[in-house]
Amino acid sequence: MSGLDEKLRDVHEEVLRRNPGESEFHQAVYEVLDCLGPVVAKHPQYADAAVIRRLCEPERQIIFRVPWIDDDGQVQINRGFRIEFNSALGPYKGGLRFHPTVYQGIVKFLGFEQIFKNALTGLPIGGGKGGSDFDPKGRSEGEVMRFCQAFMTELYRHIGEYTDVPAGDTGVGGREIGYLFGQYKRITNRYESGVLTGKGLGWGGSQVRTEATGYGTAYFTEEILRSKGESFDGKRVVVSGSGNVAIYAVEKVHELGGTVVACSDSSGRVHDDKGIDLDLLKEVKLTRRGRLTEYAERRDGARYDEAGNVWEVPCDIALPCATQNELNGHDAAVLVRNGCEIVAEGANMPCTPEAVRLFAEAGVVFAPGKAANAGGVATSALEMQQNASRDSWTFEHTEERLAHIMRGIHDRCLETAEEYGTPGNYAMGANIAGFTQVADAMLALGVI
Repeated sequence: MSGLDEKLRDVHEEVLRRNPGESEFHQAVYEVLDCLGPVVAKHPQYADAAVIRRLCEPERQIIFRVPWIDDDGQVQINRGFRIEFNSALGPYKGGLRFHPTVYQGIVKFLGFEQIFKNALTGLPIGGGKGGSDFDPKGRSEGEVMRFCQAFMTELYRHIGEYTDVPAGDTGVGGREIGYLFGQYKRITNRYESGVLTGKGLGWGGSQVRTEATGYGTAYFTEEILRSKGESFDGKRVVVSGSGNVAIYAVEKVHELGGTVVACSDSSGRVHDDKGIDLDLLKEVKLTRRGRLTEYAERRDGARYDEAGNVWEVPCDIALPCATQNELNGHDAAVLVRNGCEIVAEGANMPCTPEAVRLFAEAGVVFAPGKAANAGGVATSALEMQQNASRDSWTFEHTEERLAHIMRGIHDRCLETAEEYGTPGNYAMGANIAGFTQVADAMLALGVI
C-alpha cells in the first residue's frame, strides 16, 4: 500500500475495510489504483468528484439461494451471485461462472476487471459478473438443466438486453446458456435474444464466440510482436490450460506462424516439442472431455508430466489461459531464466503481483488480461449487435471485426502508456485507458 499515490491510499484502505476477506478483489483494485497516480495528478477532478471511490463500489450486489433437486430426489442448495458493477458506458456485461470456488470476492474481482476490459473494446457495455458455487462436472444432463432453471428463476428479474447481459465463463458453455435462456424465455414469455450471449448459432448466437478469447489473445500478442518488428515465425509458445481459451489460442498461434510446445490441465502438463497436434487436442478435450494423459498416449514424442509445471518448458512467449493467480513469482523467475520475452494473459488476472513485478524488472513485455483477453467480451458485444438488428454475420466478417478491435486495444494501450510517461508498459496503458473512459462517462452522468 505504501507504493500508492497519497490521494489513492484512503480509497484502498476503504476497499480493504468494507470488503474483508475478499483477497482477489483487493488484488484487482490495487493493480488499478497503482497505475492512477499520474492520472489524478493530471486530472484532479476524478478525485474531487470521488469517481475512483465510486468505481470501487458495485452499483448492485445480488446474492440468492438456488434450490434444486438432484437425480436421487434430494434437494440441493447452492448460492448464486450477480455483481452489477458499473453501467456508465452501457448495460452490465460479463460472464457467469459455475465452479466450487465461486464466492463473492471472486465475482467482485471479475466484475471489477470487466469494467475496464469492456471499456477498452470501445463498445457500449458496462461491467458485471456472476455465477454460483455449483459444479457441473460429474452432474447429469438433467441435473445441470434443473440447476440452470433454478438459477435463472431468480436471476431473470435482474437482467435484460438494456439492463444486464450475462454470458458464459468457466463451467458455463453452450449447454448451460441454452438451459438458462430457455428458462428466461419460459418465465418472461419473450424471445429476447439480447439478454444472454454465447447462444447457439441456430438461435441467435454469433460466429467466433467460442474461439474469441483465445483468438483475441493471439491477435494481441501478434500486435506486440509487430510493434517490435517481429512476428510469430519461429517463436516457441507455451499455453496454460486446455479449455476453450487455451485451445483456440493454440489454434490461432499456429495459424500466425508460432509453435505451441506445451499446455496443461488440472493434473499436469503435456510437452510436445514438435508442436501441439490441434486436432488431437480438440478430440481429447472438447469431444471426449478427457485428460491430457490420453493426448500423450496417442501422440508420438509427446510427454505428460503429472503435476508438471507448464512454465518450466523453455519458450519465447507464455500465454496463461487457465485461472487467476496461476503464475506466481517462482514461475516468473523460471520463465525469465529460460529467455521468455512476452507474457500475455488469456485468463483473468492469472499472474500474481510478484510475477508481474519480476517481469517488469527483467524487461519481459507483460500484457494484462483486461487488454489481452478482451476478445471474448468484444465478440459477445458483436453478438448483441446482431441480435438488436436481427442479423447474422459470417465467421470471416466477425473474425475481421474481432481482429480490428484487438488491434485497437493494443494501440490504445501503447499510446496511453506513452502519454503518461511509461512507454511500452501495457499494464499502465490498459488500466489508465480503461479508467479514463469510464471516469469521463461517470462525470458526464453526474452523481448517480
